[in-house]
Amino acid sequence: MTTEKQLKELLMVYDYNSINIDPESEIKKITEEIREALKVKLKKRGAVVGISGGIDSSVVLALCVKALGADKVIGIMMPEKDSESDSRLFATLLAKKYGVKTHLEEIIGVLDGFGCYRRRDEAVRRIFPEFDNSWKLKIVLPKLGEADNKLNLFYLIVISPDGKEHTKRLPLNEYLQIVAASNFKQRSRMTMLYYYAEANNYAVIGTGNRNEHEQGFFVKYGDGGADMKPIAHLLKTQVYQLAECLGVPEEIRKRIPTTDTYSAGQTQEEFFFQVPFDILDRVWFAMDNNVSVQETAAALKLTTKQVEVIRENINQKIRGTEYLRLKPLEIQ
Repeated sequence: MTTEKQLKELLMVYDYNSINIDPESEIKKITEEIREALKVKLKKRGAVVGISGGIDSSVVLALCVKALGADKVIGIMMPEKDSESDSRLFATLLAKKYGVKTHLEEIIGVLDGFGCYRRRDEAVRRIFPEFDNSWKLKIVLPKLGEADNKLNLFYLIVISPDGKEHTKRLPLNEYLQIVAASNFKQRSRMTMLYYYAEANNYAVIGTGNRNEHEQGFFVKYGDGGADMKPIAHLLKTQVYQLAECLGVPEEIRKRIPTTDTYSAGQTQEEFFFQVPFDILDRVWFAMDNNVSVQETAAALKLTTKQVEVIRENINQKIRGTEYLRLKPLEIQ
């Protein structure tokens, strides 16, 4: 017997716009589930959302306000010394738009206490001995297809005060130390969110989308820690569709998604995803719906080789980060 899902796949003619959703219907579904989850399962009075002025946290805040009312939503801004200078500006704009109460929590002192910057910079100086606080840094991956599709081919870029870039391949030990130290940032923010949640009997609402959740672009018990994740089933492209329907300020919708983790400006594409979201998401959507490589390539004006590489990259990331999505293992 043919299932409803299989029937849709058989009838679908795949094209560039197949990924589009009905945003009004999706918003209605999500807001109903937020209300139901808080009332029945979580038994909480409201929602706490960490806001950075990015598209995902903006959409989640807007959804929570629509579901619960502005008086039951708190936005928390948590900058540190590597945060983008305009993040606070956009987060404030967002909060004003939706009329929510906000709290500003600088987490530099917390991170200094953990040795976040010191531990990170120790590893950087083993590669670039001249590196100091006046320099900037970021970690990048090569564009997809430029490095035989290897996920672990990371490069460290440091920028001297005169603006000159220096690039070296990042050895494993130094990569692990830099990432481990940097992850203090997300884990410190999660702790702060739960402070406000517990102080108000509210729930922490996560802001990760499907790209981040399934491909492992989050920190376990950091930005992955939440009581509810209302957009974890939506691809980034679909999150933008909700943003427009929810009236998220255009300035936020036009921002390029960044990591907001390292001192040098860095997009999510160059740090992790390696492919623009408008292509990545459409290839992934095609995979979900059993669209052939050849049909996908034709619809997106790509070569079959490009589609194959993108598909394998998605699958590799999902397989390689499975441990992030596991619940704590128990001995039976």
